[in-house]
Amino acid sequence: MVRRFARALAARARRLADEQSGVSAVEFAVILPLMLVLYIGAVEVGEGFSIQRKVTRVTSALNDMVTQARAIDDRDMRNILDAAAAIMTPYSADNLRIVLTGVAVDGQGRPKAAWSDARNATPRAEGSIVPVPEAMQIRNSFPVVAEVNYHYRPIVGYVLTGTFDLDDQFYLRPRLSAEIDRVP
Repeated sequence: MVRRFARALAARARRLADEQSGVSAVEFAVILPLMLVLYIGAVEVGEGFSIQRKVTRVTSALNDMVTQARAIDDRDMRNILDAAAAIMTPYSADNLRIVLTGVAVDGQGRPKAAWSDARNATPRAEGSIVPVPEAMQIRNSFPVVAEVNYHYRPIVGYVLTGTFDLDDQFYLRPRLSAEIDRVP
């Protein structure tokens, strides 16, 4: 009786080993989670790169608009800062922090803030030292610094978790005058 049971069990084991009908379903079940993680990760990373490109565009465009003026009043500055939302489209500009600073480099090469405006951030204090690259620290010059920061939170947050700060700085000199006056 035990031998018959053992033979029957061995025969069933051989039939099970030869069976191929469920292999595809098992393979799919094993590979699906990995493929979903890769897909979601690719979407999140792609979105991050796209927003970083937009941040760079905002930084250069705002600085470009500022340096094309001889003087900027409150209305002009508001319009310049409002342009950031249009450039960031289709992404939200609510997470965008912008600081635009006119920097007066004195005769000793010290860069100090002559004026500063900001949106969703704190402007630099007038007279405070502004870090600029050595190449921009030309005595008696007036570079304009645009600093933009974006808090990126991934859509799904499964592969990339937390918030990432995407930021950029851009430095330009005025085009039409030696300095850019900031008037009320």
